[in-house]
Amino acid sequence: MSRTFDRKDSSLILAYLIFSFVALLAGAVAGLLQSLDRGGYITVSPQWYYLLLTLHGVALALIFTTFFIIGFLYSGVIKTLGGKMAPGNRTTGWLAFIMMVAGTLMALVVIFNHSSSVLYTFYAPMKASPWFYVGLALVVVGSWVAAIPIFNSYRQWRRANKGQPSPLFAYMSVATMVLWLICSLGVAIEVVFQLIPWSFGWVDEVNVVLSRTLFWYFGHPLVYFWLLPAYIYWYVNIPAVIGGRLFSDSLPRLTFILFILYSIPVGFHHQLMEPGIPSFWKFLQIVLTMFVVIPSLMTVFAIIATFEIAGRMKGAKGRFGWVRKLPWGDVRFFAPFLAMLVFIPAGAGGIINASYQLDQVVHNTLWITGHFHMTIAATVVLTFFAASYWLVPILVGRKFTPLLNRLGMIQSVIWVTGIMLMGGIMHMIGLMGAPRRTSFTEYGNHPAAQEWAPYMGAVGFGGILMFIGIVLYLAIVVYMLFLAPKTDSPVEYPIGRVDPKFQKPPLILERWPLWIGITVALILIAYTLPVIHMVQDAPASPAIRTW
Repeated sequence: MSRTFDRKDSSLILAYLIFSFVALLAGAVAGLLQSLDRGGYITVSPQWYYLLLTLHGVALALIFTTFFIIGFLYSGVIKTLGGKMAPGNRTTGWLAFIMMVAGTLMALVVIFNHSSSVLYTFYAPMKASPWFYVGLALVVVGSWVAAIPIFNSYRQWRRANKGQPSPLFAYMSVATMVLWLICSLGVAIEVVFQLIPWSFGWVDEVNVVLSRTLFWYFGHPLVYFWLLPAYIYWYVNIPAVIGGRLFSDSLPRLTFILFILYSIPVGFHHQLMEPGIPSFWKFLQIVLTMFVVIPSLMTVFAIIATFEIAGRMKGAKGRFGWVRKLPWGDVRFFAPFLAMLVFIPAGAGGIINASYQLDQVVHNTLWITGHFHMTIAATVVLTFFAASYWLVPILVGRKFTPLLNRLGMIQSVIWVTGIMLMGGIMHMIGLMGAPRRTSFTEYGNHPAAQEWAPYMGAVGFGGILMFIGIVLYLAIVVYMLFLAPKTDSPVEYPIGRVDPKFQKPPLILERWPLWIGITVALILIAYTLPVIHMVQDAPASPAIRTW
């Protein structure tokens, strides 16, 4: 059988992907029960609701995404940097997988025994079991180890190809893991030096403002750790899927550098309503936050240009004739295109969240929950679904049949309908004052809560549609893994090519010490003085245990 990947490499990639699918199912079940409770379809006790909320956040926002991203990046790095992972790198990848699985299981045990219902955000002074923090610290450290094979493969290719720009997929994979390593240092410091000693009882109190600042130093760029692999798919894989070529090789590299520079030193825009942080520093980080719009708009321009190039290459005439030439019946294109459309309102909501006056209106409401779900559940997850529709068959040597493609199209429509219904209405009732992070309550039949009730039913129905979409997706995955017809010529791994005249990006973009140094300088400017103030003056708090 002809294989795109060495069997040992396929096994490693599949291990990460399959574990991500298990996490997806666990998080989806928890999300369904929360949706049914919020919609008034069932009643979940507060104790179980917050357990489900924690499980939902950990399983989906941390475990599913991280495992899937690593598996996806490994596949593209192997494909573009020689076709095979070095044995030492493969061993390191398995070590990272074992660490991350062990940490995940450790955290899940203490979530299910009701000792760690803290909503996934590690938000002091809410205190979980120490093993919750130890487990998730192991996941983060394991992800650092998982980055080593990517960095090693990239460095080895550069040594063998001096003076040549690296393949775009590999370059973007390095950028993604550089961002992850820098931003996850914040949450690692919080967990190891604050929360673990505090949760074990070695210290009585925790500096809440510092703890939350360290978390949001990590929490906002975490969004870009999710988004950058989706952008890789848009930039690199979609041109091959639609039969076109990349608009540019330099522009996507520059956008990824700008995402690193602008997305890390901006965590204070998640803390605009919190005391203890001087207004000047909040303002500075809001300015940096707005700069993130620049690489996002560059991405929009480049992707639309790529679409037009593909249509023109197929003979399209007229100003918009190229639109009809795109493969609308191919789920590998249709699903990420829907993801791009949803990202328009999702991104606009992010600008509102980062605006001081507007954030005062929406900060602790369901608006934020709707924004969060439209960003990750639509834009990111739907793109991941599309990637798996061709990646899984390649890894197992099976066909992605026309029937599976049709089911994937149906699944994508169901998923987007569910997220637009749930996320869109969350935005609406958030503006009406409905709070986030709470289980369903009538608030003593308060008139304001009564106004939310009919909308909550629609939110619950949207959650049901999303669960149906996940079940259908996982059914397709199982079929692809075990039941689809075997083939000696699996579909080609889609790597887009660029026009030869645009094939020489500036090598300064490959000078990682320069870009990492600028990022560190921005972080020091944005955080040094506020953190010193927090260490010296912020009051400490005793623990709060909810159950």
